[in-house]
Amino acid sequence: MKTYIHARLSKEDRAFLENLKKSTGCSESELVRRGLRLVLQALKPTPSALELSGHSVGKFKGGPKDLSTNRKHLEGFGE
Repeated sequence: MKTYIHARLSKEDRAFLENLKKSTGCSESELVRRGLRLVLQALKPTPSALELSGHSVGKFKGGPKDLSTNRKHLEGFGE
């Protein structure tokens, strides 16, 4: 079931909408839907590194604790 909305536009906004319709060939409804998606995308927080890493976090239980700081772990690496 479709839902309808009504919006009051200033003369400037109405002219802007008309120009968008002409330049894109899209209907008013399509432009409003696209606009809503763009606003949602802009407001959505970007995921953290932890969220992006997903299931790989905590996979490796062992290993040296100083792997990133101790140069002896890099001996022979890249040769």
